[in-house]
Amino acid sequence: MKDTYCVIMSGGIGSRFWPFSRESRPKQFLDFFGNGQSFLQKTVERFARIIPFENIYIVTNQLYASLVKEQFPQLRDEQVLLEPVRRNTAPCIAYAAYHIRAVNPNANIVVAPSDHLIKKEDEFLEAIKKGFEFVKTHKALLTLGIKTTRPATEYGYLQSDEKIADGFFKVKTFVEKPDLELAAKFHANEEFFWNSGLFIWNVNTILDAVHTYLPDIADLFDTGLDKLNTPDEQAFIGSIFDRCTDISIDYGLMEKAKNVYMLSLDVGWADLGTWGSVFEEAARTPIDNNAILKGSKILTFNTSDCIIGIDKPERLTVIQGLTGYIVVESDNVLLICKKEEEAEIPQLIEAAKKGYGGVFI
Repeated sequence: MKDTYCVIMSGGIGSRFWPFSRESRPKQFLDFFGNGQSFLQKTVERFARIIPFENIYIVTNQLYASLVKEQFPQLRDEQVLLEPVRRNTAPCIAYAAYHIRAVNPNANIVVAPSDHLIKKEDEFLEAIKKGFEFVKTHKALLTLGIKTTRPATEYGYLQSDEKIADGFFKVKTFVEKPDLELAAKFHANEEFFWNSGLFIWNVNTILDAVHTYLPDIADLFDTGLDKLNTPDEQAFIGSIFDRCTDISIDYGLMEKAKNVYMLSLDVGWADLGTWGSVFEEAARTPIDNNAILKGSKILTFNTSDCIIGIDKPERLTVIQGLTGYIVVESDNVLLICKKEEEAEIPQLIEAAKKGYGGVFI
């Protein structure tokens, strides 16, 4: 397994999880479910079962270097790739690929976000190994498509084309997050899968695609090939990163490339990107269907379908007469918001910043 590598993208702010997630300590570093592990720690632990630990890389914003080292003191400095500014997933993935190629020009890489839930881990890891074998022998950009279990509006979709091997399909189209009516049609159509945002490819295949479809990004990195995997790398990245196009890997590359394939999975997957997605996956009270994340002293009366998280176990919280709300408190902020309106949370953050300053952000 010396040629297998893992890149974990862990640079986001997680603003939709405010006030739990803050700019100073985003969601990937938090333990939402009370199991003693952050999202990031669980993701690293999962991939370390099949990939040498020294081949696991975390890409994060330079603001979070100390948080990564706090949670993973055994990581070497060169396993933490620091972005000086946020530039979306395409520059993030390009940076990791360029760095890893300088370490191992034969590398096969799985790229994963830091906040995914996988309930069937053994089956998932077998699929990852199957994907590695595929990209060894195919010049393929492989993405993982998840078998749908409901009409989800919070996920993008992949439409599969012809089957080329057991579980492997050509990808016909990428589809943005649909409305409920269209999501129901996708769920009923066996050609459609959730777009997981997980990728597997050979390092040379992805860098060839970056040169073809993202030449402005490739040109920037190509100016410093001799600096990658050296003590000069961070200074070089600092000099070019803010000039990289701010674009996702899907928009910038995957939707354009002709060699995109999909491996279909059914592994109990969820992208925990919203309070609503956490509510779907969290344990809920049997009578009122409330998801209580934190807080040992919570009383509810005539309250149902709520997600409740109180980061102060010594506080008694009493909630009466709410249906379908987010009620979360962390540090100096209490948020009460309708679940169906959680897309407005970023606007609420801006209002709090404008009205009361950054201390609450």
